[in-house]
Amino acid sequence: MKKIFFFLPLLALVSCYDAEHNCKDFKNGKFKFEFEVNGVKKTTVFERKDGIEIETFEGKTDTSTVRWVSDCEYILQKKHPKNMAEEKAISMKILTTSKDSYTFEFGMVGSDQKQRGTVIKVE
Repeated sequence: MKKIFFFLPLLALVSCYDAEHNCKDFKNGKFKFEFEVNGVKKTTVFERKDGIEIETFEGKTDTSTVRWVSDCEYILQKKHPKNMAEEKAISMKILTTSKDSYTFEFGMVGSDQKQRGTVIKVE
């Protein structure tokens, strides 16, 4: 019986846990996203401000518009697509946040295929 009284408060604490969602903290700023392609670590740096995102990857800079659908979801659309693939908008959803990073899910708008990643805020 004593064990039940010990575990009830613990269970209450665990069941009340909810992932942190301070998405507004990440609407503007400078960010870094690291990922792996064929065993090689790649890094892209981007800055987001007032509906525009400027990304630099492997020495090339590209600009996209940002349309926020909700506090934690937005759509990226390349301003100057160079091919058909770049014409497709990308849906971004922030899943969890911490003090200086967020975990997100992304994929082409209309596609069920999603990938996940973590972005670090550098400024």
